[in-house]
Amino acid sequence: MEVHKDAFDFLESAGQAHVLQFWPELCEEERDVFLEELAQLDLKGLKDHCEAAAKAAASPPDSLDQHIEPIPPEFIGSVKKSGRDSLEEWERRGLLEISENCVGVLLLAGGQGTRLGVQYPKGMYNVGLPSGKTLYQIQAERIRKIQELADSKHGSKCTVPWYIMTSEFTLGPTETFFKENNYFGLEPTNIIMFEQRMIPAVTFDGKVILKDKGKIAMAPDGNGGLYQALVDNKVLEDMKKRGVKYLHVYCVDNILVKMADPVFIGFCVSKGADCGAKVVEKAYPTEPVGVVCRVRGVSQVVEYSEVQPQTAELRGPGGELVYSAGNICNHCFTRSFLQDVAEKYKDQLKQHVALKKVPFVDAQGVQVKPSKSNGIKMEKFVFDVFPFSRNFVAFEVVREDEFSPLKNADGSVTDNPTTARNSLLAQHCRWATSAGATLLDEYGNPLPLPSVSADDSPPAQCEISPLVSYFGEVRTVC
Repeated sequence: MEVHKDAFDFLESAGQAHVLQFWPELCEEERDVFLEELAQLDLKGLKDHCEAAAKAAASPPDSLDQHIEPIPPEFIGSVKKSGRDSLEEWERRGLLEISENCVGVLLLAGGQGTRLGVQYPKGMYNVGLPSGKTLYQIQAERIRKIQELADSKHGSKCTVPWYIMTSEFTLGPTETFFKENNYFGLEPTNIIMFEQRMIPAVTFDGKVILKDKGKIAMAPDGNGGLYQALVDNKVLEDMKKRGVKYLHVYCVDNILVKMADPVFIGFCVSKGADCGAKVVEKAYPTEPVGVVCRVRGVSQVVEYSEVQPQTAELRGPGGELVYSAGNICNHCFTRSFLQDVAEKYKDQLKQHVALKKVPFVDAQGVQVKPSKSNGIKMEKFVFDVFPFSRNFVAFEVVREDEFSPLKNADGSVTDNPTTARNSLLAQHCRWATSAGATLLDEYGNPLPLPSVSADDSPPAQCEISPLVSYFGEVRTVC
């Protein structure tokens, strides 16, 4: 076989020689592209990756019931339970840090909107708001507003840099979309996009899957790939140069996310935390979300599959769920903690198995779209750094105010464009009525007060621009 000898020798030693089975059928240009792709792989770790993926897929999840306990109350803040004075003090502290250019936000945006039925990045999705705004635009305008609020309070001219982690699939479209929309009014130099690594998908017996005759099936390495990407792209150096001390990290699909939330930032800073997680109360005991808790005394997120139903259903003296702190992928890290992770811990992160339907070419070179899972994608999760924290805290927020993810196409029961849109419009109806407005129907008759249930449609099509109000605060007009 006439192929680059180093590549063939390596693949053969790793048990992956089948990757080059169609080499004779490739033209010169296709061979060059394929060799370039192979050169970008972590060749040294490929064998270990494939073996670990096959082993992990065959292993049942551990049951952690005997080892878990709730986060102690002294390490938890709450929008509902903490006193007003504390909440106001945390907000003041957060706005001060923002005004001093100490806060950045980091968006996890490596995934496409495949489950939404689109092939472009989720952040470009329009859920059907009256304004037609996309998730990216809503988030950009919230950054602009929080900068304005901090400046107004402290007489500053601050910047909240926006770091956006993309993937091979989403970087190009995201860059183009931002440019076409004039960066939504933000300074382009304060939007820093970078790519996470891609890793091969493998079969259940540990063989790399070929997507095409000259292309390996690759996938982003999960949102926990952030920590390697920070190193690869020198992002921590950029943060240090800008003076960023605290980083708010979140997922792209939450339409209600509070960018650089000053209350959350202030809470974490006041507690001296190096790592913090926003949580919401679980809707019901077996809701399929991870739980923020302690395992053998160490803070972490436990997946719902790792806990038996009887443990999930445990209740305290007041009838509340013992394990109620649902993880919503909304975190605050100090830059120094991220530096520690990058230097000491990133290679210790747990690998998670995701079984996927991975398109492939069969032995005859025919492209196949499988109807059931045929491959393994290994992922790391952003929350897997919690155990390395020296001072971890959790901050409970109200689901209806801060968490409505967009994951599925309309027709699905939950987390679809309709539920996301209704969540935002219902929130804005509540803001308007709290500010003294009366909602009227088309005939001028008063409408009922808006519900706080995410399952109900909003009483009116009331949308408030983030440029007008960040979180329901009333703007004084002179």
